[in-house]
Amino acid sequence: MRPRSRLRPLLLAGVVAMFVAPTAAADPSPAATVRSRDVVVYGGTSGGIVAAIQARRMGRSAVVIEPGRHLGGLSSGGLGATDIGNKAAIGGLSREFYRRIGRHYATETAWIHETSSQYGARGREAGEEEMWMFEPHVAEQVFRAWLADEGVDVELEGRLDRSAGGLTIRDGRIEAIDILPPLGHPEGRHRRTFRGAMFIDASYEGDLMAAAGVSYRVGREAGAVHGESLNGIQSANARSHQFIHDVDPWIVPGDRSSGLLSLIDDAQAGTDGDGDARVQAYCFRVCTTDIPGNRGAWRKPTDYDEKTYELLLRNFEAGDDRVPWNPIFLPNRKTDTNNNFAISTDYLGASAPYPEADDATRAGIVADHRRYQEGLFWTLAHHPRVPEGVRAEFRRLGPALDEFTDNGNWPHQLYIREARRMVSEVVMSQNHCQQRLVVDDPVGLGAYNMDSHNVRRYVTADGTVRNEGDIQVSVSPYGISFRSICPRQTEVENLLVPVCLSATHIAYGSIRMEPVFMVLGQSAATAAVLAIERGEAIQQVPYDLLRDRLLADEQVLEWTGPQRRSAVVP
Repeated sequence: MRPRSRLRPLLLAGVVAMFVAPTAAADPSPAATVRSRDVVVYGGTSGGIVAAIQARRMGRSAVVIEPGRHLGGLSSGGLGATDIGNKAAIGGLSREFYRRIGRHYATETAWIHETSSQYGARGREAGEEEMWMFEPHVAEQVFRAWLADEGVDVELEGRLDRSAGGLTIRDGRIEAIDILPPLGHPEGRHRRTFRGAMFIDASYEGDLMAAAGVSYRVGREAGAVHGESLNGIQSANARSHQFIHDVDPWIVPGDRSSGLLSLIDDAQAGTDGDGDARVQAYCFRVCTTDIPGNRGAWRKPTDYDEKTYELLLRNFEAGDDRVPWNPIFLPNRKTDTNNNFAISTDYLGASAPYPEADDATRAGIVADHRRYQEGLFWTLAHHPRVPEGVRAEFRRLGPALDEFTDNGNWPHQLYIREARRMVSEVVMSQNHCQQRLVVDDPVGLGAYNMDSHNVRRYVTADGTVRNEGDIQVSVSPYGISFRSICPRQTEVENLLVPVCLSATHIAYGSIRMEPVFMVLGQSAATAAVLAIERGEAIQQVPYDLLRDRLLADEQVLEWTGPQRRSAVVP
C-alpha cells in the first residue's frame, strides 16, 4: 500500500497553488454494485467519449462514467463554433466526429429554420466532408449514436467518491473507484464500484487524478518557473477585452471610503510575471436564435440585484457603446455566444474556488454563474441605462427553445476553461508552443492561440478599473508529449489524463480545445490498451510502438505545413 499524503494549498501571495491529493486503499463496499471493464473512463467529455471508443476499437471493454445527465461536455454544451487553430492538425477519431457531424448536415431534413444553401460555406470548405459548426443537440445525438454503435457502456449521473475511501489503490495502481449517485440522492442507494486495468481521467476538473494522489497545480505559475514571458500576472499585456474608457469603481462615485462595486477584486494588482492561484474566467456558451417562433425571452432571475451590474451601466455611460458579446451563427439560425469586450459573459473572479471545491459547492458556483449571466442578458436587453442599440441587439436574439430543453434552454455545461493541471515528467510550456522546445514523443498537436481569458478586474493606482490576464498569441502546430498525459510512475502506473494534462497555465490556454481533447483521448486509450496487452505500467509503453499505432489510426503527430511565427510578448 502506498502512503497517504496531502500538501496544503500554498497561500502565500504570488505563489501558484500546488497540491498532492491523498491516496486511498479501502476495499469497495460489499453492498456496492461491482463492475469490471478493461478501460474505465471518468468524464463524459468529448475526450472521454473518444477514449472509450478507441479502447473498444482495439478490442477492449470500456465504460464512460459521467457525473451529469448529458454527454459531450462543451462540444454538446454550447461550444458549436469549433476552436481549432488549424484543421489540418486534427486527425483520427477527432476528425471522424466532425465527419459524422458533416454527414448529419448533408441531409436536407437537418435544416429546419434555414436551408443548407442559406447557411452557406460556414463550417466547411468546398469538398470537405467534415462540418465544424453545429447545434448543441446535434453534437450530443452524434456522440450517443457513436457510443451505441461501438458498444461502449455509459453510466450517467455518477459522481466519483472523492473521499478517502473512494478509491482502491495498491502498489501504485488504481484497482477500483466508487461512484456515488447525484447530489440529493441517498448515498447508500445506487452506489457503484468500477474495477479496471486502466483508468482515464477525462473530466474538466481532474477529480480522479487528484483523488489518486497525482501532483497538480491550480493557478498561474510565475514566468520564471519555466522561462515564460506570458505566464503569471498579466496587466500590461491584457489589451483585448479591456476597458476603453475610465470608469469610477466606487459605490459612491469619487468616494474610496464607500467601497468597491460588485465584480471588482479588492486585492492589489501585483507584479506582472508573478504567480498566483487564480484561474481564467468561466462562462456559459449560450445558444441563441433570431427565429421568432424558436426564440425565448431573457429570464430575469428571481434574486436579480441591479447593483451587480452597476459597473456595466457606468461603462456604457462613460461612452463604451460596444455590444458586449460575440454570437457566432451555427446552422438553423442559432448561435454559439461567447464573451466579448470589457464586461460580458465571463464572470471574472468567480471561478477561483471551483477546482478544489466539493460537489455541493461546485453546484452552487455553477448556479451563481447562471444567475450572473441570466441577469446580465436581461439587463442588456431591458435596462434603460443601456444604449438602445445594445438593447435592440439583445432583444433580437434570445435562447433557442429547442436546445437544452430539460434545463430551461440554458446550457448544461459550464465552460471550465481551466481547473487542475497535472504536474508530470514533461510540463508543456510556452516554449513548446513556440517551438523553442520540441518534444520527441508527440501524441497529438496543439494549434490554437495561447489564449487566456481575463482572470480578474482590479483598480489601478489612479482609481480606474482594468481587466487582467487576457493573452492571445498565435502559434504554429506543435507536438504534445506523451509524458504530459501520464503521471509520474512513482505516483500512479495505470492512469492517463488527456484533459487536465501536464501544462503551464499559458500552454494549457492553447491546448484546451475540444478537438485536441479528442485527439489526446484517443492517444491515451491507445496507450492504455497497449499497456494492458504488454502487462506493464503506462509509463513503460514504448513510444515507437505507440507512435506506429497512432499513425495507423490516422492521428497527426508532426506538422509539415507552413509555420506561423508567434509574436513573443515581452
